[in-house]
Amino acid sequence: MYYINDKEYKCSVAVTLDIFNDRWKLAIIWHLLDTELRFKDLHETINEITQKTLTVKLKELEEKNIIHREVFAEVPPKVVYSLTPCGKRLKPVLQEMFKWGINYVEEFGKISGKNTCEAETCLKN
Repeated sequence: MYYINDKEYKCSVAVTLDIFNDRWKLAIIWHLLDTELRFKDLHETINEITQKTLTVKLKELEEKNIIHREVFAEVPPKVVYSLTPCGKRLKPVLQEMFKWGINYVEEFGKISGKNTCEAETCLKN
């Protein structure tokens, strides 16, 4: 058995699925892989997400020790998000998911140049 806080899991995959239970969390982590970003920058980068959803997902990832939220004592307040060491360990996993997604689309769909992320900008080394 696996235990996180007071929750019991029978499988480590269940732990992973419980943390990453939606599409937004992985998108947030993807964009924080090699940089730190402010809320506004994250929202502009992931433009399909609402501000409320982004706020909730950032809070959930912070509670799971995946991201770090740093508040600077400035006026207006400045808040910057970055990955924790635990979050940074997701980099090779996300890179493989990126590659898998491209391969899947090449096999079962099609890729057009419009609105696709290029390997140079999307696949972070």
